[in-house]
Amino acid sequence: MEVEVNLFGPYREAVGEKTVRRKLPEGATIADLFRDLGTDYPDLSGQVIDDDSISGSVTVTKNGKHVALFDGARTELADGDLIRAAPPVHGG
Repeated sequence: MEVEVNLFGPYREAVGEKTVRRKLPEGATIADLFRDLGTDYPDLSGQVIDDDSISGSVTVTKNGKHVALFDGARTELADGDLIRAAPPVHGG
């Protein structure tokens, strides 16, 4: 299966691109995806996934819905999914 990943802020800087496509085996999860990306982009490693959970206040969505509504980092992926990772937004 193949998924598309849109990265924002420091995650985009770590990868050097806004969008990457990734082929993964069936049954792969959000955690698997970001561990795999961390292998190719060491500056991304540990920024989004920490062990088997989403790090700090990173916002990760699957097809526009926050993965906390599913199984967090253990959310399974499907062919064609759009995953987004964005840092927290601060302001007032």
